[in-house]
Amino acid sequence: MDKERQLQEDLVWNAGYRMNESLRMIKICVEQLSEKQVWEKPNESSNSIANLILHLCGNITQYGIASIQNLEDTRLRDAEFTTESGYTKKELMKKLEDTIDEAKRAFYEAPLEELLRKRHVQGFNFSGVGNIIHVTEHLSYHTGQIALWTKILQNKDLGFYGDVNLNVKNETKNI
Repeated sequence: MDKERQLQEDLVWNAGYRMNESLRMIKICVEQLSEKQVWEKPNESSNSIANLILHLCGNITQYGIASIQNLEDTRLRDAEFTTESGYTKKELMKKLEDTIDEAKRAFYEAPLEELLRKRHVQGFNFSGVGNIIHVTEHLSYHTGQIALWTKILQNKDLGFYGDVNLNVKNETKNI
């Protein structure tokens, strides 16, 4: 395998891994909340967990699917924040899971040329690689917000890494 293809596969695999981790954490949060709590806002200038999930679906679709696959951008960003009901917890999670799966598939299927091509999204000029990085970090950013709001609502540790020893030191040799 040539180095370019190896780098592409490693980038896509790692982005997918990080997206799966965020999805896993969001599921843990949503499972602990009531249908009412997922729509509850901490205050008027903040978003509910449901709104954040709708926002993530819109952002991932715009940057990670439509842009990478050269599809029409049909995102209605403002609706992601103004919607106040209409989805159950199960429907929200299914929508997020399906969106993440579709984005990972778009990343994997994109030829190297498409990952290097510059494109305009939301007024920004990024390559496909830039869009993958954006999708991954944006998902992670809002996962942290969802986790914080869940901790506030539940007043308990979420146990994201309960079965992992996070105090293990880095190994200095190559694996």
